Amino acid sequence: MTTTSTMPASRINELRQRGRRVEVAQTGDPDLGPLRLLPGTWRNVPGRQERGWNMIALPYADGPAHYRLLVNEYTEELKFTLVDKAVPNRGIMANPPGATATDQLVVTLDYEQMIAQSDSEDFPVSGLAGGAGQAIHHEPGLLLHMLNECGDLDLARLAAVPHGDTLLALGRSRVHPGKPEIPKVNGLPIGRIRQDIGSDPYFAPYDHFRQHPFAGTRTEAGFPGFDPSRPDRLLRRANQGVKITQTTELMVDSEIESGGVSNIPFVVRQAKADSVRSTFWIQELEELDAMGHPRLRLQYLQVAVLDFFSPRGDGLPGLAQWPHVSINTLEKVVGSADAAKASMPA
Repeated sequence: MTTTSTMPASRINELRQRGRRVEVAQTGDPDLGPLRLLPGTWRNVPGRQERGWNMIALPYADGPAHYRLLVNEYTEELKFTLVDKAVPNRGIMANPPGATATDQLVVTLDYEQMIAQSDSEDFPVSGLAGGAGQAIHHEPGLLLHMLNECGDLDLARLAAVPHGDTLLALGRSRVHPGKPEIPKVNGLPIGRIRQDIGSDPYFAPYDHFRQHPFAGTRTEAGFPGFDPSRPDRLLRRANQGVKITQTTELMVDSEIESGGVSNIPFVVRQAKADSVRSTFWIQELEELDAMGHPRLRLQYLQVAVLDFFSPRGDGLPGLAQWPHVSINTLEKVVGSADAAKASMPA
């Protein structure tokens, strides 16, 4: 279904009349629409089992296939702090014999993501995987709630990554009762026959982790570990026994309409980030927090596709595409972004 508005016209007019303003984001703010539960701080909570998992193939000159597969277990802090309301995108629409204004309003929520690894392993073993506590990702960005003039899209994500990549991804939100509907994901390289990775030496790093799934610091009996051919299974496992009453799904994809990924020249030459698709599932639990509100969890699954080599070193022409998979299960630990108040302009 196509729509040009995701908010009542009366509310859009009220925001327009009040004008643009930047303020500390608050949980439950209706102006944020599908983003309303995000403000505050989300973390992997010490003492609880859930951690993040990351898999990436990297060019590696000393490996027999000139790449190594790195898997990380990680902890994360994800902060949503400031909201920029009634951001105007100016426009006009032909309306013979003249024209009328057709401005779009956007509500923007900023975020900062910090990730440090808890454990790591690569294959072939390179000695480059790093130790516990090492920073492995930092990302400032914006989530956009487009209020009107947006077709069937109501979300956008802007992100900047220190490797030299920027992202614009567009998408849609939806709310449904119960648990998230987590899709199946295959993390194996794209563009080569993959029916039996055990019989193809080129896939030896992937077969290694399929035969010996990476468990990181998890030592409990029955933990299956990270399998690159089905990383989504760990997200489903994290939801076992959790009573989730409602899920808000936020899906964005850089291959929708005007989205895309830009990279600095070195990254383009070596391991170009070509596309990103990510889904956030904000979960309201039956269990209540200390204030009597539903406890909140946040899961995500992100697949960034990297393009290298040319030639690939396996005797076949053209580029291979390498899914870079990240998953995590976080908990809301701070309800509003109080730390941001000190940085607000007077």
